[in-house]
Amino acid sequence: MSDLKRNLVGKVALITGASSGIGRATALDLARRGADIALNYFTLPEAAEETASQIRELGRKASLHPVDISSQPAVEAMVSDIVRDFGRVDIYVSSAVYSDREAFTTANMDGFHRTIDVSLMGAFYGLRATANAMLAQKSGGAVVIVSSPHAHVAFPNCMAYNIAKAGLDQMARTAAMELLPHGIKVNVFYPGWTDTPGERKFFSDEAIAKVGSSLPMGRLASAEEMAHGIYFLIDPDTRNMTGSTLAMEGGLNLPFWSNRESADGF
Repeated sequence: MSDLKRNLVGKVALITGASSGIGRATALDLARRGADIALNYFTLPEAAEETASQIRELGRKASLHPVDISSQPAVEAMVSDIVRDFGRVDIYVSSAVYSDREAFTTANMDGFHRTIDVSLMGAFYGLRATANAMLAQKSGGAVVIVSSPHAHVAFPNCMAYNIAKAGLDQMARTAAMELLPHGIKVNVFYPGWTDTPGERKFFSDEAIAKVGSSLPMGRLASAEEMAHGIYFLIDPDTRNMTGSTLAMEGGLNLPFWSNRESADGF
């Protein structure tokens, strides 16, 4: 990892959903690049502790915030604590999600609301609180909203999640417009189908392997690959990029009958 650019020294990043999957991989990647990390999570506390320990071993600061992001007062208090303890917040990565998958006609409405409350409103509460902190600092900032192809593909039995992800895209673009004069860039990231603990909620190892082999790239992505894409949107060298969407979907936009042999060597 010695070849990584360490151009985030002195920056503080808040990452939601940081105890597993893409959030955890992003936390570690940004720490390797010099950032201090505030880790938000609501499940897997042992994994969050382990991630914080690994960040500290890299010589960076790490704080733990077991906060339910569906609560606006709790999110605002969390960001206030981060600013108090670190002195600032420069980066916000919204990675936390919740998803129940059922036909909308028979869906449990508690799960339906929970999906939207966490995946959409939780992202907004974090965006609002960190943006206000960045505005007070008057030194710019970077926001990455982890969305999904669910924003534009009507996957069945995922209505609440589809709604949440579509809302995130418009939320991010609106924020990009409003924050542009203040040097705060806001971008959207679309991960491909990624092998994370969250996917195990819906699929067995066997099912994941079977689905992976059917994808254009012939496999699911890794969380570490997705973290590299998120960093690209944070990188100070991409300061001219805002209101944009970066998709690392592993060829999902290609026809599934395309010749996968052409992807050999990636």
